[in-house]
Amino acid sequence: MSSTTQGARARARLEVTAAIKDEARRQLAAEGAAKLSLRAVARELGMVSSALYRYFPSRDDLLTALIIDAYDSLGECAEAAHGEAAGAGPVRRWTAVAEAVRDWALRHPHEYALIYGSPVPGYTAPDTTVPPASRVGLLFIGILRDAHQHSGLTEPPLSPELRPEAERMAADLAPDLPPAAVAALIAAWAQLFGLVGFELFGQFHRVVEDREAFFRHAVGRLAQDVGLA
Repeated sequence: MSSTTQGARARARLEVTAAIKDEARRQLAAEGAAKLSLRAVARELGMVSSALYRYFPSRDDLLTALIIDAYDSLGECAEAAHGEAAGAGPVRRWTAVAEAVRDWALRHPHEYALIYGSPVPGYTAPDTTVPPASRVGLLFIGILRDAHQHSGLTEPPLSPELRPEAERMAADLAPDLPPAAVAALIAAWAQLFGLVGFELFGQFHRVVEDREAFFRHAVGRLAQDVGLA
């Protein structure tokens, strides 16, 4: 088989794979992840189910591909914002990443729901989703690490009963950071995505009107909580 033929087949496979994922995302928006169906995707694309199975052997394989794509898209957005703020101080970089997370979520609500909403019944994410899912967290760790190296990180308070767990988390995630800072970062990470989720899923309705200003204020408080000056 010639290299030209191989290249054409590879391009065709990429195009069909992209079409399958695009249709699956439309189904996510209309029906939710729990109702995603390979047969329905194949029907909408005019394919027989057996042909689609050559690209994604199961619904879980397709879900995993969509989840990885969503995490990577979010990660790329956050990394781009961090890169634009590279010359700024740690609080500005922290804020830039957090605002990028919110902006991406508002533009991709159904993909955000897929990765940070309710778990899909019967689905367990494989280890291949971990590196893409870690991209935003690694940016925050990097910001704290830079601040710590340049004496710009104040160690947050840490209760004695939490210290063993904080030391375990630090050993796993960032051994070069104070355990108190790592524990505070995990809490801030959860609160950040909680803020985004509350806005996206309607919990702020009739509670918070100027949501952009509220988010920026809350993110600034989170920066203080983790010890950024």
